[in-house]
This record gives sequence, structure tokens and C-alpha cells, in this order.
Amino acid sequence: MINLFKPEQAYVLGDPELDVIGSREKLAQWRFRKVGPAWVKIGRKVTYLGVDLNTYISANRTDPNKEAAK
Repeated sequence: MINLFKPEQAYVLGDPELDVIGSREKLAQWRFRKVGPAWVKIGRKVTYLGVDLNTYISANRTDPNKEAAK
């Protein structure tokens, strides 16, 4: 698994680390459409768990060598 994010950390909107995934607006669009990484909403605060972000990145990884073998 790819570990770009600390698995034990929670990231809130505005944290610069989330820019790796997408802009604040893009993340809002994804939440509305129910796509993208898993999130937790506590009241009005949206939080992304590091473990969920790492899982999302790993699931969306493309290996060009694997694609060429087909």
C-alpha cells in the first residue's frame, strides 16, 4: 500500500496535504457525487482519515507495465 499520508492522522479541509488529492472544491464535488476518498463528517467539519486517503490512492494506482502486458 502507498503511504503518502500518516495513517493515524486525521486531515481537515484546508490542510495543505489534501492538495495532493484535489482542491477543496473538487473534494466537495466528489462528496456530493459520493465518489473519491472516504470521509467523516462531525457536525459541519469534514475530516479525511490518513488510512482512507492511502487506500484511495492505492486503489487508483495505474501500472503502465501491467497494462502493456495485456
